[in-house]
Amino acid sequence: MSSSQKKILFLTGTRADFGKIKSLIQILEIQQDFEVFVFVTGMHLQELYGYTLIEIERCNFKNVFIFENHTHETTMDLTLARTIEGLSGYCKTINPDMIVVHGDRVETLAGAIVGSLNNILVAHIEGGEISGTVDELIRHSVSKLSHIHFVSNKQAAKRLLQMGEINESVFTIGSPDIDIMFSDLLPDLDVVKKYYQIPFQKFAIVMFHPVTTEFKGMQKYAHDFVEVLLNDNHNYIVIYPNNDLGSQFIVEEYEKLKDNPRFRIFPSLRFEYFLMLLKNSQFIIGNSSAGIREAPYYGIPIINIGTRQQNRAIHADIINTDYSGTNIKEALNLIVSHKVNPSNEDFGQGNSKELFLECIKNQDIWKLNHQKQFRDFNEKQ
Repeated sequence: MSSSQKKILFLTGTRADFGKIKSLIQILEIQQDFEVFVFVTGMHLQELYGYTLIEIERCNFKNVFIFENHTHETTMDLTLARTIEGLSGYCKTINPDMIVVHGDRVETLAGAIVGSLNNILVAHIEGGEISGTVDELIRHSVSKLSHIHFVSNKQAAKRLLQMGEINESVFTIGSPDIDIMFSDLLPDLDVVKKYYQIPFQKFAIVMFHPVTTEFKGMQKYAHDFVEVLLNDNHNYIVIYPNNDLGSQFIVEEYEKLKDNPRFRIFPSLRFEYFLMLLKNSQFIIGNSSAGIREAPYYGIPIINIGTRQQNRAIHADIINTDYSGTNIKEALNLIVSHKVNPSNEDFGQGNSKELFLECIKNQDIWKLNHQKQFRDFNEKQ
C-alpha cells in the first residue's frame, strides 16, 4: 500500500445493512486510492438467521475480518460492549483512516464509538431518518458520533442540520440499495424459485420484526399475526426476523407454518434474490423497512403492522394497521384490490455508489475537523 492510499473500514452486522453497503464496498475495492477492509459480526455469524457470512464470502473482498459478538438477544448492551472491544482491537491492527457504518444497529453504534474515541473519521450511511422504537435512539446517537453523513434525501439532511451537524459534512447520495434494485444484475425469477424451491405461481412476502420497546406484547402480537396467516388463503414466503429482543417469540410461532404447503420459510435470502421475489410478489406484509423503502419503488402493495415504521410509513399507498388479528385480516381483504403506482419517493436515482465515490475522492472530506462542532440551526449554513 502506498502512503497516499486511504484505509476504509466497513462494518456490517446484518443482512439488511450489507445490502445497503455492498455496492459501496465494491466500487471502492477497484480504486487505486483506497484499501478496503470489512469487519463482519452480528447476525451474519448466527446459524439461526442463515449464517449470512456466506453472502459476504461470495463477494471475494480482499480484506474480511470475522468477529463473534453475540451474547444473547436480551443483552444488547453486552453485545455492544463486546463489539466495541473486538472492533477496537482490529482498528489498532489496521489503523483505518475512516470507519463506515450504516443505520441503527448496536454494531453501528459500536463502530461510531470506536471511531470517534480513537480519532478516526466516522462516516454514517442513512442517518437523519426517523422510524421509532430504540432504533431511532441509536440512529441519532450514531449521527452525533459521526463526522460525515451520507444521507438518502433532503429531509434526512435537514434533520441532521437541526441536530447541529455542519452543512459541509452532509452529502445526499440516495439509498445505496436502489442501485441494486434497478441494476441488470438481478437474477431471473425462475432461477430464484428453483434455487429456493419455491413452487408458488403467486405469493406474498412476510417480514415481521420484534419491537424492543414493546417486548411484553410481542408474544401475543406474533401469535395473533401467525393465526391470521394460517387462516388466510395466500401463499407466503416468510423470512425470519432480525435478532432483536423478542425475536424468539416470532421464530417459535413460525414453527406452526412449517408443514403447511402455503408457506416457505427462510432464515435469510440473498439480497438480489430477495429483490426479485419482492418485485414479483402480490404484496408484502409485516413491519420491515423493505415495505417502506424498497416495495414502493417496485409498485408493490404494503400492509404495515404496528409501530416499528410508524414515522416512516407515510406513503399514501401503504395500508397501516395495528397488531389486532381482526384488523390485520381486514387489511388482507383490502389488499386484493389495492393498486399501487411505482413510487417516485426521493431515495435517489440508483447512482449512490458513484456519488459516494465522488465524495470520498474529494480531498475536502479528509480535511473535516475530527473535533466535532455544533452549528445552531438558525445560523447561516
